[in-house]
Amino acid sequence: MKLILLVVIAVVAVLLWRASRRPDRFRIERSAVIAAPAATLHALVDDFHRWVDWSPWEDRDPALRREYGGAPHGTGARYAWSGNRQVGRGEMTITRSVPARSIELKLDFLAPFEAHNVGAFTFEPVAGGTRVVWVMEGPASFANKLMGLLLDIDRMVGRDFERGLQRLEALALRTPA
Repeated sequence: MKLILLVVIAVVAVLLWRASRRPDRFRIERSAVIAAPAATLHALVDDFHRWVDWSPWEDRDPALRREYGGAPHGTGARYAWSGNRQVGRGEMTITRSVPARSIELKLDFLAPFEAHNVGAFTFEPVAGGTRVVWVMEGPASFANKLMGLLLDIDRMVGRDFERGLQRLEALALRTPA
């Protein structure tokens, strides 16, 4: 019995030590080249009312409650949501918007866990369309570091970003320039 207890203590100690060695910040980034003008893509991201049409999380809760505030779009626009466990509850605000170039967001997740991060979209004209880069970054709490030993958060959220970029592309291709 003592041996089992010592093994359990050793495993927990190793997990805690490994978690403590992980970075204090995280960054999730995905990109795609979309065959649409930067101005079209910027407009679809810059207006939270349009996120219903492309965001990878919007269809995970048919009863999702949305609240819009601040500016109608661009800097100062605010979007709050509340839904089931898959989408949780939170708020985001556009803190900076440069037409056809970039959008910066303040992200406040309130449930099922609390986190305060920043997000950004950049739009760069390239051959064949526009390279869209979607980033989210922020501090990694000890709990996040510990969870990161068991779950690949970059892969999980990254898949959502990839799905969102695919949906953004489909919408942009249907949207008149």
